[in-house]
Parts: sequence; structure tokens; C-alpha cells
Amino acid sequence: MQSYLKPPAPGLLLAAVALLFSGALVFSGALAAGPLEQAKRLHDRLAGVPADAVTLQQMADLIAQGNAGAAADLAMQHPDFYRTTLKLFAAPATNRDLDIFEPLNDYSATIIGLVRDNADFRQILQTDVLYVGADSLGLPAYAADNNAHYQALEQQGVDLQQYLEPRSQSSLLGIPFEASAGVMTSRAGAKAFFYLGTNRAMLRFTLMSQLCTDLEPLKDSSTPADRIRQDVSRSPGGDSRIFHNRCLGCHAGMDPLAQAFAYYDYQFTDESGDNGRLFYQQTGSSNNQTGSRVQPKYHINAGNFPFGFKTADDHWQNYWRQGQNQALGWDSSLPGEGHGAKSLGQELAHSVAFAQCQVKKAFAATCLRPPETLADVNLIQQTSDRFSQSGYNLKQVFADTATYCMGE
Repeated sequence: MQSYLKPPAPGLLLAAVALLFSGALVFSGALAAGPLEQAKRLHDRLAGVPADAVTLQQMADLIAQGNAGAAADLAMQHPDFYRTTLKLFAAPATNRDLDIFEPLNDYSATIIGLVRDNADFRQILQTDVLYVGADSLGLPAYAADNNAHYQALEQQGVDLQQYLEPRSQSSLLGIPFEASAGVMTSRAGAKAFFYLGTNRAMLRFTLMSQLCTDLEPLKDSSTPADRIRQDVSRSPGGDSRIFHNRCLGCHAGMDPLAQAFAYYDYQFTDESGDNGRLFYQQTGSSNNQTGSRVQPKYHINAGNFPFGFKTADDHWQNYWRQGQNQALGWDSSLPGEGHGAKSLGQELAHSVAFAQCQVKKAFAATCLRPPETLADVNLIQQTSDRFSQSGYNLKQVFADTATYCMGE
């Protein structure tokens, strides 16, 4: 971790340690926990820190009156719900190591801001918004090529509930509106998943963090292979069976989706490797190497299989709407194809898997364990349905899962 960072805040450490070691905890007489004990646990889980005496009693009274939801709302008014709990919720998705202690950045701050504002959470993969600290704080301004603004927000312990404000992503990053795709096109997202490589990482890590699945469970060798790029050898080591058994099932569905990112790259702006920015090849321009808007990384190692698919634009298509991966629950009202990251973000965010994933992550954050029992599974399903039917308000999901587990 970079030397300018302070150690994690106590509340952050408390929540992280609880998350890591909760499996070893056994609460005797959990089913008999009274309103005061439930209120304490509810506040600890949602805010990551103990409640003051007055708030604790107010929450206990609400629980005793059968209004646990209001008690949860009271707990979520604490600044550490945003500064600690939501930070831990968002941070793993911002980096390849899935590190919960990743510094605050425009990716995690945007998730926190959308939750605070009770926004349709599907916007995280398609909105033209980034959340930044208020101008009144006097912090370094948001910069498209460094993280100084968010370093200052975190180091000064700013109340993110009060001082995060939405800004136009396209204006902050200097890209067209149609090129903005929520956290996928944030600076932090670009640094983590557009740097070098082939831009397939952006799709894979988005699937992992926002649909709670990886490529291995999605392997389907029955998927047409016509969009697999030239860099994938059809006979690795001279053995075509390796391609058919190990490569085809992933690449056949992944490559036509990752084509949505064909015009994006991440470019360093200094020699230190610390500073860099999202790059987007805009309409009317072309890359010197490809002669088109497609970035060179889409044509690397083309000699591996010259007859493979040659990326000509950012048109993506979802082959996973057929076969076993229909189980992800794609929205039948959408066409299943389009141009660019914004429309792909809509495709992913409108899936049933997206909604269920957010609920599973909130459950883990508030219950400090994965779903284990039939009752847990039913709760996940019911909460996912409520989430999708009531405007995709993630704050309500946190309240629902936390109140479910407060008696444990």
C-alpha cells in the first residue's frame, strides 16, 4: 500500500476483523436476544461501531414496538455506515486483489453516493455520474489522472454522508456522455481493469463483483465460437483438444461481450506508475496502429490464429442469453446486443443475477457470514424480489438483511 496512506480507521478495522473472524463466533442464547441486545447488534453490523446510549435506547424501543426497520434506518444515519460499512462493501470491486483496504477512490465513492441517495443501484454500471467531495471542503480538486482528492477525503475522515456530491463523469474525465458507464469507466476502474491486457479483465471482474460469478461457472462449450479473437490459439501446444475443453467455453461468450470496451484504454501520465487516466478513442479519431477506433490491445498476438475474429468496432453481443447461462436471468425487454460499455452495463445490471448478487453481498456485510440455511436462502430470494420491485434501493437491502440477522 502506498506510503501516504494512514492506517485504516478503527471502525474500518472493527468491521473487517468481525467479517473475517465471525465464523468462529458463537452467540449463546441468540434466539432469546432481547430488544437491547438486538439493537446493539444491529448498530454494530450497520455502522461498524457501537451506538451511543441514547441512540441504542431509541433503537431498542423501536424493535420492541415491532419496527425493526426504523431502528435500522436510525443506525444507518451514523456517518460510519458510509465511511466504514459501505466502504468495505465497495472496496473489493475496485481492485484485482479484491482488497477490502483499497483506498477510497471514484469507484467506491460513487457506490457510496448512489446508496446514500436511494438511487436505482443499477446505475452503477451505466450512469454518467461520479461522486466527489464538496467544493466547500477545500480539498484538492478531482483529477482525472490521480487519486489525491479521495486520499484527502479519507485521511481527513470526512463525513461522506454529508459531503459527497454527484458530478458529470463525462465532464470530469473528458469523454462523451455515451462513453460513460458508471464505475466501469471511473478512473479507478480503468486503472484496475483496462491497464494493459486485452480489456477482458473489465468484464471478468465486473461479473465477479456485480453478478457474483466468475468465468469458470459460465463455461459453455455449446456457445458459437465465431467471435473468439485471433489471440486465442485453437491448438495450444499443438493440441486442439485443449482449446475445445478449456478455452472455447469461456472465450465464446466472453469475447463478444468484452468487445464493448474496444475503444477504451488506461494510460499512465508519468513514469512513477502512480498517475494515469482513462482514455477513450472518440468519434472521428483513430489509433495510429489499428487505423480505427479500436485499441491495439484487441489485435495483439493476432498470429496465434489469423482466421479468428478481428475486432472492428465496439459492437457487443450476449451469447449467454442462450444455453445454460440463461439462468443469470437476462431482461427479455433488452435486445441482448449493442455498442459500447453503457449498453453492456445496462444488460448486466438488468439481470436477475445482478440483483441477487447485491443482496448476497449485503447479507455477508450485515450477517457476517454467507447464507447457510434454507431460511437464509428464502431471505435472499425475498429480498432480491423486493429490491428489484422497489426501485433497486440498496439501503433498504442493508436494512432488511441486518434486521434478519440481529437476533443471532
